[in-house]
Amino acid sequence: MHVKKGDKVMVISGKDKGKQGVVLASYPKKDRVLVEGINVVKKHSKPSQVNPQGGILSQEAPIHVSNVMPLDPKSGEPTRVGYKVVDNKKVRVAKKSGETLDK
Repeated sequence: MHVKKGDKVMVISGKDKGKQGVVLASYPKKDRVLVEGINVVKKHSKPSQVNPQGGILSQEAPIHVSNVMPLDPKSGEPTRVGYKVVDNKKVRVAKKSGETLDK
């Protein structure tokens, strides 16, 4: 996958197009990512031990990884991802600026 947990991404399609957020979790087998504040859905919950009140909760739902692009560390614009080998390690590189995306 071209994005990892902790990456700052921009949504490029769908109802949240243009919004930015941080990747909270990635699900590589399903090709989906969970982005903070993006694709917020209402979930109805019955009263339980954890939530004795019950009611309607808002939470993020996963979106397809093809709908997000990582932000360039230099300019803050969405960029495609390339790969380079640096010190015998494969690192992700922003196509626009050439900056590495991995810390």
